Amino acid sequence: MALKLSLPSQSSFPSLGLQRSRPGSARFFMTATLPPKSKEIDSLRKHLSPREVHVQVTHSMPPEKIEIFKSLEDWAEHHILVHLKAVEKSWQPQDFLPDPSSEGFLDEVRELRKRAEEIPDDYFVCLVGDMITEEALPTYQTMLNTLDGVRDETGASPTSWAVWTRAWTAEENRHGDLLNKYLYLSGRVDMRQIEKTIQYLIGSGMDPRTENSPYLGFIYTSFQERATFVSHGNTARHAKDYGDMKLAQICGIIAADERRHETAYTKIVEKLFEIDPDGTVLAFADMMKKKISMPAHLMYDGQDDNLFEHFSSVAQRLGVYTAKDYTDILEFLVNRWNVEKLTGLSGEGQKAQDFVCGLAPRFRRLEERAQSRAKQATTVPFSWIFNREVLL
Repeated sequence: MALKLSLPSQSSFPSLGLQRSRPGSARFFMTATLPPKSKEIDSLRKHLSPREVHVQVTHSMPPEKIEIFKSLEDWAEHHILVHLKAVEKSWQPQDFLPDPSSEGFLDEVRELRKRAEEIPDDYFVCLVGDMITEEALPTYQTMLNTLDGVRDETGASPTSWAVWTRAWTAEENRHGDLLNKYLYLSGRVDMRQIEKTIQYLIGSGMDPRTENSPYLGFIYTSFQERATFVSHGNTARHAKDYGDMKLAQICGIIAADERRHETAYTKIVEKLFEIDPDGTVLAFADMMKKKISMPAHLMYDGQDDNLFEHFSSVAQRLGVYTAKDYTDILEFLVNRWNVEKLTGLSGEGQKAQDFVCGLAPRFRRLEERAQSRAKQATTVPFSWIFNREVLL
């Protein structure tokens, strides 16, 4: 999970989430002459169809590149699957929640709710946004299974790539379950509005513009896993500051999972740089030119057409996920993959190398300019917290 932030302009700084067409725009225009059933279907399409404004490109990877991933089957088994944890050794959501079979269950719930009373609304906005992003997991598994050469062709394929995708999904599934149950028990949030947001988000899908290419897809997931590690780590830190050590533990254990998954995805890209440095640096530059769209940037609760932007602004203000974090992640990946030290590149590869290596310093300059501009304080209501207003 990561966010879109308020920055100078989309052309001058990476948008941390693509804009979606607004309800009522020309794209969703509905004439009054449509029969009732057609109006109902149009209404469904308005909020549940993919709402990206860019042109979708599919299967852009040359067929010969697919052979690279087939040749890496054994490598993935020994170097990627090792980053999974056996189910019997894995934590489960129930490890951190009141035990419903215990006689002291209600007392434990009361204690949880008492701790939650001390936590401010803006923190809950960030925690809810993180949870909703995790709960849209079906979309992310679907996205991974669009990637040529590594998809799960049957739904139960024994290939290393397919095993990874299913097991990664199973591990990630615990994150949304744990946060969802905590928030339900806390009594601080409007669960029905949250559940509507999750349904809208899964129904909307996502297109991170990876074009069915695992080069682009694994660069995207490397960025995303580190972003979720940062975000959950910061919510853990804030929970500790508010005195809720149990919540801090919850967010921290999720962050640790994200860090482990990040290691696996960055290792895949590292291997691609070793095998095909030119193709990989071109993919890296392509992904950064498109800007990393965040998994939850299409979130909608049935009320706020700018919900993701508002959520992102709160996260930026609290320091849960910021423009600086976006730049730090980019810089981390450039260093992790030794992009500056690549040699033997084509002319286009060298241009891509220069572009990627020059982005972080440029972003930092733009960030400084953005911070120097005074921003008028604005509050907006969030349906997730019963329409209480929160400062952006």
